[in-house]
Amino acid sequence: MNNTTDTRIDEIIEAITDRKGKKISLLNLQKIDSAPSNSFVICQGSSTSQVSSIADSIRERLQKNLSVKPYNYDGYKNSQWIVIDYGDVMVHVFLPEYRDFYNLEDLWSDALITNIPDLD
Repeated sequence: MNNTTDTRIDEIIEAITDRKGKKISLLNLQKIDSAPSNSFVICQGSSTSQVSSIADSIRERLQKNLSVKPYNYDGYKNSQWIVIDYGDVMVHVFLPEYRDFYNLEDLWSDALITNIPDLD
C-alpha cells in the first residue's frame, strides 16, 4: 500500500474506535486481481444507530482531516451493513449477524488479513 492509502486506513480505524466500533479487520487485497479495491476495512456496531454513527464518523473524519469524500456509500436506509467506497479502500460497517452472514473475511480469504484488537 502507499502512504495515501495507509493514512486513509489510519484515519478510518481512528474514526471506528472513536465510536466504539468492534472487531476491526483490515484486508489487503492488492494481490487479488478480481478485487474491487486494494483494501477492505471491516468492523461492526451493536445497533443500527451505532452502525450509522460509525459510518458518519468515518466520512466526517476523512473529509475534515484529509479533504477526502467517498466515491459512493450505501446502506443507511436500514443501517445493517453500510459500505463506503474510497476507491483504493472500501469500508464495511456491519451489525454482527449481517457480518456473520456475508462473511467477507472468508469470501476474500486469499487476502492478507490483519485483525485490530478492540480497545476495551
